[in-house]
Amino acid sequence: MFIAAALLAVAIATEVVATAVLPRAEGFTDPGWSAVVVAGYAVSIWLLTLVVREIPVSVTYAIWAGAGTAAIAVVGVIFLDEPVTVLKIVAISLIIAGVVLINLQGSHA
Repeated sequence: MFIAAALLAVAIATEVVATAVLPRAEGFTDPGWSAVVVAGYAVSIWLLTLVVREIPVSVTYAIWAGAGTAAIAVVGVIFLDEPVTVLKIVAISLIIAGVVLINLQGSHA
């Protein structure tokens, strides 16, 4: 289970990096950055296929999508000069709450 959780963390981080460099791909017209984006997403999905051997797919995907979404929102604010709004903070909080609830339900099923 520890290895699956570690792989999930790497999958999330890889997906966040790939998403963060999307603006540099310039609509997939920059081949170098486009390759980074595609490779990042491919590695992230491949890692998810390994994780679901140990963790139910519903829990795995909820964590991956929720944590990735929250993380990219934070990366956007810190590194991509995106504005911080009350709505963004509330939305990220709801995402985190949803992931926690899915995990609580998944562990008691």
